[in-house]
Amino acid sequence: MTTNPAIILAGGLGTRLRAVINDMPKSMAPVNGKPFLHYIFQYLVKQNITDAILAVGYKHEVVRDFFGDKYLGIKIRYSVEEEPLGTGGGIKQAFALVEDLAFVLNGDTFFDVDLAALKDFYFKSESDIALSLKALQNFDRYGTVVLDKESRITHFAEKKFLREGLINGGAYFFSKQLFQKIETPNKFSFEKDVFEKYDAQLKFSGKVFEGYFIDIGIPEDYQKAQDDFK
Repeated sequence: MTTNPAIILAGGLGTRLRAVINDMPKSMAPVNGKPFLHYIFQYLVKQNITDAILAVGYKHEVVRDFFGDKYLGIKIRYSVEEEPLGTGGGIKQAFALVEDLAFVLNGDTFFDVDLAALKDFYFKSESDIALSLKALQNFDRYGTVVLDKESRITHFAEKKFLREGLINGGAYFFSKQLFQKIETPNKFSFEKDVFEKYDAQLKFSGKVFEGYFIDIGIPEDYQKAQDDFK
């Protein structure tokens, strides 16, 4: 049974989707008549998550009006950013509502990760952060990660075209103690200011998952989600 809460980053603006969705947070983009976030909640139910924290900012009222304080049986709390804090600032602020350990998920990405297995991997690998990884072919939208034989991430590589590689799938498990080990401003990027900056000092471990993956950040994949989520 997975009892740790899930923090969901649901404050993204969806600038590249402006042509296809109205002025709303990306996680609220409609997919077959339901917000994309609805499908993430369906997934959390299957993963036995009972407590979610939505890290929201831009037009957060739209999210709260739809999901309220409980959705599909999952209790919801809100971490509202008064100004955009970046992915790192948003995660750090949301962790103020967490006792110790939590999952962190992107609100505009669906990755069918076994969260109990990710949590187990975190403890077995004695990591500072356990990351979910996805193997992709022929892509240029994502940076990649380099793993050693012990599943430790030794390097986060820039975006470029690759025939195959492992990408950060955007589902993490770690403790709020992490923020005592690093120095960050109030507003920062989790990818650049934590992963890329501290990959030598801290232990970031990656576990590859085979599950379905989609990131609705560009119109083509947003359209693909309409078919996939039927």
